Amino acid sequence: MSHQRIPKRRAAIAAGGVLALGAAAVLLPHADAAQDGTASAAAPRTFQAKDASDAASRLAGSLGEAYAGSYYDSARRRLVVNVVGADDAAVARAERAGAAVRRVGNSSAALAAAAHTLKASATLPGTSWAVDPRTNKVVVTADRTVTGAGWDRLRSTVRSLGTGMATLKRSAGAFRTFASGGDAIFAQAQGGTVRCSLGFNVTAADGSPAFLTAGHCGVAAERWADAQNGQPVATVDRATFPGNDFSLVKYDDPATSAPSEVNVGGGRSVRITGAAEAAVGETVFRMGSTTGLHEGTVTGLDATVNFQSETDPGGVDTVTGLIQTDVCAEPGDSGGSLFTQDGGAVGLTSGGSGDCAQGGETFFQPVTTALQATGATLGGDGGAGAGAGDGGADAGNQGAGDQPGDDQSGDGQSGAGSAAAPGDDASGAAVGSGAAGDPAAAGGSPAGGGHGQGRGRSH
Repeated sequence: MSHQRIPKRRAAIAAGGVLALGAAAVLLPHADAAQDGTASAAAPRTFQAKDASDAASRLAGSLGEAYAGSYYDSARRRLVVNVVGADDAAVARAERAGAAVRRVGNSSAALAAAAHTLKASATLPGTSWAVDPRTNKVVVTADRTVTGAGWDRLRSTVRSLGTGMATLKRSAGAFRTFASGGDAIFAQAQGGTVRCSLGFNVTAADGSPAFLTAGHCGVAAERWADAQNGQPVATVDRATFPGNDFSLVKYDDPATSAPSEVNVGGGRSVRITGAAEAAVGETVFRMGSTTGLHEGTVTGLDATVNFQSETDPGGVDTVTGLIQTDVCAEPGDSGGSLFTQDGGAVGLTSGGSGDCAQGGETFFQPVTTALQATGATLGGDGGAGAGAGDGGADAGNQGAGDQPGDDQSGDGQSGAGSAAAPGDDASGAAVGSGAAGDPAAAGGSPAGGGHGQGRGRSH
């Protein structure tokens, strides 16, 4: 899709008619993952994903050491809470909150200790790990670059934790950072043009219009344009990478209108209503200027990923506290928007493995962390009004993503579903390869915007 110049005083992500995903989102099917625990006999209540995340946060505080994680069963719309040990009072408290309860063997403290062991003994380029509450284990992934002595070291460390505590998997791709998001943004740096994507428009702590993108994008270059070889329109105020992976970039013109929307292609956009915490098992949508709109599932939280350093051939860039998903992404997608069907801003695309033909693992910086660190707020200029338009909801076919298997020999790789941009004509959407689906109802009136098709170095 060719890049369209944005009207004067209009932000780089300003896009078309606003649409509501919640009215007609297609959820991925999920199996009942209660394989490691016994479900409670009490009838749980149904939750929306956001409500389940909020309830899980409250229970994490009230259950104390008995709490061993939770996940969202989207097929049944249930919050599943893990309770360790024989704490009947904790079980009763979780059930009163409407959760389905599983008794599990690994406490949160034990899982955290396992992750600490991995950090101390297996911080190798091309590795990652995250706690999977559905299996009550730490899932360790090695990409195709981990071989020889490195593979032996990683496998030995995982085995030392025990089969009941950790699982080792292989990814067919290589972990790398992806630069991109909703709309393409460009910068000139040593080595050529850098392409990333704008994640979410925000209001900076001083009241000026700004946007969030990936930290490795902000570290790579300071001045950013909304077109390749265009004049810069924004300047990095703060960039953090590694450790975290977010940047706050302020528009140079303080009168810039920065609507709280995500461009999903085809002249349409999604209204962002606020920041949202991710929940394992929930369906999320990712928009990238390279691959368009795709959907998938959150598979892990508080993930650690070890990227090969781009500046030190023998070094490792470790990022922690990430959201892990099976949504596909490709170079040019870093910094892009991860959001929920009801317009919650969840994450900024960081990196991962694979592509939108074969799938892979993808990691996202939580938006809540970036907002807390920078003092920025979502909202700003509301842009076009939300709501479903005359197009109505037309749910299409969905590309189901295969969940990674527990194959310790290491060939399992996750797949990823894709979703066409909302609207009646999927051919007009900027989408990657895969089965097309329609996760939203079209609506609103078009504004400016579009995707850049630049060439050069992509992250």
